Amino acid sequence: MRTIAVIPARYAATRFPAKLMQVLGNKTVIRHTYENAVATGLFDEVMVATDSELIFHEIESNGGNARMSLRPHESGSDRIAEAVADLDVDVIVNVQGDEPFIQHKPLADLLASFRDPETMVASLMQKLESREDIHNPNIVKVVTDLKGFALYFSRAVIPYPREEASGLSYFRHIGVYGFRKHALMDFTRWPSSMLEKTEKLEQLRYLENGIRIRMIETNFTGIGIDTPEDLERARKLI
Repeated sequence: MRTIAVIPARYAATRFPAKLMQVLGNKTVIRHTYENAVATGLFDEVMVATDSELIFHEIESNGGNARMSLRPHESGSDRIAEAVADLDVDVIVNVQGDEPFIQHKPLADLLASFRDPETMVASLMQKLESREDIHNPNIVKVVTDLKGFALYFSRAVIPYPREEASGLSYFRHIGVYGFRKHALMDFTRWPSSMLEKTEKLEQLRYLENGIRIRMIETNFTGIGIDTPEDLERARKLI
């Protein structure tokens, strides 16, 4: 099984523009993410797919592998699909560019799920412990069936607790994905779905088109760099 990790890297992030080029320790955020993905040793190739000449030069000038996007893209999945369209690859892993502390185990567990031919798309989830997080619409929740496939993703509280003492567990969706190549290419040909537009969650396009997403539970806790405050937390950690 030939595998590749692709890091979609857009320069003009809405909440924190140029966040991937911010310095963390002695390297930029995007370079930390790229080098940590390479260091896992899990992939036949690791690539940054970007719309920015600055990011492209940052990776290439430090011995890395980057590819410029040929056109604008609405989502990271679309950017990845363009980058891998002409590559001979079985499974693609989408590593978020703003996750500089990505580790070996969650990515290895994600790849292991593709030993099952039933897995077309896989992603990660983590148990939520705080009531504040459960009710936070910026934290995407996921519920699964008994085989571990996602039933639904939402910014709302799912499942809704009719009785507070129900003992249910709640899970955060961590946006690291693995795709079989044909599933990803199909995704880019489908129109945006109604649920996707409503929740602003692109993974719902898979579910609405009948593609199941296998969820892998992980204890990995990184720091996604979404705001200047996140960057300061990451600087303290590093």
